Amino acid sequence: MNEPANESAATALRTVSHDLPITPEFERFMAGGWAATPLPGDIRLPVADLAAARRAKLSARFPGERLLVPAGELTVRSNDCDHRFRPHSAYAWLTGLTGEEQAGHVLVMEPDGPRGHEAVLHLRPRSPRVGEEFYRDRRYGEFWVGRRPDLAEAERMTGIRCTALGSLPPGRDASTDAELASVLSELRLVKDAWEVEQLQLAVDHTAAGFEDVVRALPRALAHPRGERWIEGVFGLRARAEGNGTGYETIAASGAHACVLHWIRNDGPLNPDELLLLDAGVETDTLYTADITRTLPLSGRFSPVQRQVYELVLAAQEAGIVALKPGASFRDFHRAGMRVIAEGLAEWGVLADAEGDFHRRYTLCSSGHMLGLDVHDCAQARADAYLDGVLEEGQVLTVEPGLYLQPDDETLPPELRGIGVRIEDDLVITAEGAQLMSGALPRTPDAIEAWMGELLEG
Repeated sequence: MNEPANESAATALRTVSHDLPITPEFERFMAGGWAATPLPGDIRLPVADLAAARRAKLSARFPGERLLVPAGELTVRSNDCDHRFRPHSAYAWLTGLTGEEQAGHVLVMEPDGPRGHEAVLHLRPRSPRVGEEFYRDRRYGEFWVGRRPDLAEAERMTGIRCTALGSLPPGRDASTDAELASVLSELRLVKDAWEVEQLQLAVDHTAAGFEDVVRALPRALAHPRGERWIEGVFGLRARAEGNGTGYETIAASGAHACVLHWIRNDGPLNPDELLLLDAGVETDTLYTADITRTLPLSGRFSPVQRQVYELVLAAQEAGIVALKPGASFRDFHRAGMRVIAEGLAEWGVLADAEGDFHRRYTLCSSGHMLGLDVHDCAQARADAYLDGVLEEGQVLTVEPGLYLQPDDETLPPELRGIGVRIEDDLVITAEGAQLMSGALPRTPDAIEAWMGELLEG
């Protein structure tokens, strides 16, 4: 894997564009007078030993084969500005390295006879104090984007042998090899105790962000783009407590809640309507929560809003009850959808609960695995995930919803334009499932009481 041709061009652009010429005298001046600044203390990553055990599991699946797991490359946002970088989840899982400075780096698993593989990290070393990179290179220079560990420091952090980034030998590349990508996803399906702790931390920060949003509702209601205000309030919590949001926040008011992934967030808030907030904080270790609450913007559900909400809540309860080791992954979705179909039939929206006609109003499945990615382990093969069975240590969401489109003439007028989703994060235990996001209320009465306390405070 060589450096892409367009990367050198982009780097050159950042180096010379709009810069003043450098004289030899200035270059000599910049090369001297710098104090040593080693990273202080014990810098070994807390997850380093766990990451080594993960690499051993991967090694056992591909004996004798060279494996390449790239962190990924910087991507241009516009002109000479890049998007903020986040390492690929498989790279982070295998190395413990999660920082923005990992762009372009590659973990190589070199076949090593009876020992399986030797892990080698191919990294861009710290900017030298000789030459122009550290003060002129706008993409990688230390004075532009911050300090990278040197190779010795990276070895101390990870326990992995490190070498300077350059041309790489051929091998299975997780970016392009479907089997390797699938195995990497499947190995991450069951979380270890440290991962569950990180996910709980993400959930706890997310719960605090939802409280921030409720407290901010008076100002958001007064703003012409109140959805954006909500997004910004949650984003502040996410950046203050972690790496940011784990995915683009959905702040959908009124009929916008009927759009599954509404991320434009450019609408006003109407106190007579509901707000569907789907948001998650990503920790500094890159584990994300994924929680949805549907809140009455007035602080009180109207009778019809409560009717829809209670049906979705009953579906979620049925789904949660179905979670246990050995159950089919799809069981919780089937249980929730049965409740939805029966409820729609009772309302007269459907002639009966049979068939799949309820899907007009639910649109998607009712949950997914959760971890380093919001839709975690998505490359896993069906027999290991969607058609597989639940195992202790897996973390997933249960998120049934009803999306009653504003122009749907199969619905009575009073139901049109209401969207409700309730989403919680759970870890599979030996006994069933533990609700990780229970700090946030779920029942209509509890939501009204919680909102009242926060708004009064």
